[in-house]
Amino acid sequence: MDYAIETVKGLLETRKPLFGICLGHQLLALANDIPTFKMHHGHRGLNHPVKNLVTGICEITTQNHGFGVDPDAVRKSANTEITHVNLNDDSIEGIRLKDRPAFSVQYHPESTPGPHDSRYLFDQFIGMMRN
Repeated sequence: MDYAIETVKGLLETRKPLFGICLGHQLLALANDIPTFKMHHGHRGLNHPVKNLVTGICEITTQNHGFGVDPDAVRKSANTEITHVNLNDDSIEGIRLKDRPAFSVQYHPESTPGPHDSRYLFDQFIGMMRN
């Protein structure tokens, strides 16, 4: 999906707020030279525990993906911060950029019916758009 990666790079250059969900999480990583990989076992369904590293709170999430973001590459990136991790397998569930108003999560905060623990992310995104 080279075209999508290039689109995300272009959007980041505008410095407008960007919120990636699921594939958007992977695209934000790829646009910042962080590779993805095919997971041995993907994450499917609901009740996946994810820890928000910013607040320390565990969220119950709904997920549907078979690829992940390379954790070593995220940790080596000077411009990317890990915000969420999966408590079952320690995979990267959320990142944010340090120099742009952009963040992403691997799970589905918009998913309904299901857990609503992560709806605050939309409030954060709206707050970014207002600034």
